Amino acid sequence: MGESKYLYQRGFGNEFATEDPRCPGALPAGQNTPQKCPYGLYAEQLSGTAFTAPRKENQRSWLYRILPSVVHSSYTPILETYSISDWSKGLQNRSAIDEFAEETPDPNQMRWSPFPFPPSSLNVDFQQGIFTVSKAGDPSTRCGLAIHVYSCNSSMQNKALYNADGDYLIVPQHGALDVKTEFGRLTVVPGEIFIVQQGIKFSVSVDGNSRGYILETWGDHFQLPDLGPIGANGLANPRDFLTPVAWYEDIASSYTIVGKFQENWWSLVQDHSPFDVVAWHGNYAPYKYDLSCFMAINTVSYDHCDPSIFTVLTCPSNKKGTAIADFVIFPPRWSVAEKTFRPPYYHRNCMSEFMGLIRGTYEAKEEGFAPGGASLHPAMSAHGPDRACFEQASSAELVPARVGDDALAFMFETSLVMKTMKWTRKFQQPDYIKCWSGISKHFSQLKIN
Repeated sequence: MGESKYLYQRGFGNEFATEDPRCPGALPAGQNTPQKCPYGLYAEQLSGTAFTAPRKENQRSWLYRILPSVVHSSYTPILETYSISDWSKGLQNRSAIDEFAEETPDPNQMRWSPFPFPPSSLNVDFQQGIFTVSKAGDPSTRCGLAIHVYSCNSSMQNKALYNADGDYLIVPQHGALDVKTEFGRLTVVPGEIFIVQQGIKFSVSVDGNSRGYILETWGDHFQLPDLGPIGANGLANPRDFLTPVAWYEDIASSYTIVGKFQENWWSLVQDHSPFDVVAWHGNYAPYKYDLSCFMAINTVSYDHCDPSIFTVLTCPSNKKGTAIADFVIFPPRWSVAEKTFRPPYYHRNCMSEFMGLIRGTYEAKEEGFAPGGASLHPAMSAHGPDRACFEQASSAELVPARVGDDALAFMFETSLVMKTMKWTRKFQQPDYIKCWSGISKHFSQLKIN
């Protein structure tokens, strides 16, 4: 979808080796830290796991850059932020805004209308437009996650950001993102996802209003789920993940670097571009994935499979088979189940389920759940199709049918209990619970076929 603009390398978790074509031979031969690197570059390692992590889990990359990352000013805290619930207030002191506080944990099912774009009177870039919706856990203990939305209308000018707390999985919903990273350049459009791991600097350019969702994890890195009896093929295939080819810029200009550290923003200034990596090799690098490449697995006989069959990426916890976070999509597909209620079944789950909509309408909630909005079903709070969906699906002729054409919904699922932020109240749909209030009783002592 956005593949042609820049050069990419294929594969998930590969040990890549790449250099900017303008500097052939920039990768040192035979060792990581020669006494003098080619072209007068500096060698710098970026470690995404502990040095002593097992080889199959160890993630690190060597960067060969014009100046090392340590050449910068001291960090200073950023106290100002925009208020999405009242954009007209512009920049405010975050420490004085109650709306950034957490709500008391709430078991109610929640749904939000589409989150707004910034007014044209404000220039809001990607980093300024990140707003936390819900979170659980603590980055200081490296266990947990946060769910954000972003809404922006301006490009980051001589500015980059990185996340010291964890990884970002970014899901654009409206507008393309043109991204510079230390590892190269990417274009990410709605229908694709972009993963940028802990510590990697990046900058986002946009053309007008842009909006989307972010899943931030504070534990392990994302990985492909095991396939078990599915076999070697299915779901997301490694070859469809794209990692950038090395690209650098040599700019001597004031550059602001914004870092997220323990859920607060800090900034520093340096006199050169952070995107000065001429060559790199390793297996720790940002990547993107086109969701239309997902090979859906579904039933061809009867009953509705659990949504885990639609898992694209997972971030595991220490408990086997249980995730800190799963990223799940509901792509266009055929439904052919016989003698079966085909939409998602009524359900109570020990996991928390946050859903977003990239485009179209979701099969079990055709009213009220709109692109750019979201819903949260807390752990053990019941949910499922609304009355209209149930009545229609219960009497529908069970012939092969397409599901979700021109639509794309996704779910962030976690084993943790989420707390929402107070600012989200303004966009909540207070009558969401009523979508189930009209469900009728059909019970009869006489058997109904």
